[in-house]
Amino acid sequence: MNFQFYLEKLSDSFEYEKFKSENKDAYLCSGFFSIDKQGRDNQQHLDFYIPSKKKMFSFQIEKNFEPSILEDFNNSIPEKVNDEIDFDFNEIEKMILNKMKTEKINKQIHKLLLSLQNLKGKHFIVGTIFISGLGILKITIDLEEKKLMDFEKKSFFDMMKIIKK
Repeated sequence: MNFQFYLEKLSDSFEYEKFKSENKDAYLCSGFFSIDKQGRDNQQHLDFYIPSKKKMFSFQIEKNFEPSILEDFNNSIPEKVNDEIDFDFNEIEKMILNKMKTEKINKQIHKLLLSLQNLKGKHFIVGTIFISGLGILKITIDLEEKKLMDFEKKSFFDMMKIIKK
């Protein structure tokens, strides 16, 4: 699947058409994608900011385009995501798998949590990848260059603080 597929699917929905007619100044500001390689917990959310109302809405594509208001976004004004940008989720997974091979990480991907963001005029995918053996990969991909910028492996146990009595 690619990003444009989800954007077109949303654009064709009644809920989105109604939202756009009521909020002409709304713009795409982020996306969230959960890809579950072990089960069926796949999610796709596309987020829109409405400057005139200073509110953000998220459309949950997996729940029949159900819109929900995002309460806590620090009241900062998010940058606009170019709705012409396109990327393929399979290509992103291939980039990650190639880097895992280079780093000699012989684990399986269980789940990918990916966030589409525009930071200072550049589009990125920021991700957390859960791998077998309680491993976690933190990644950043520059979408314009189609390049993996950051890659860090952590263990689940690295994130827990063990407190001795």
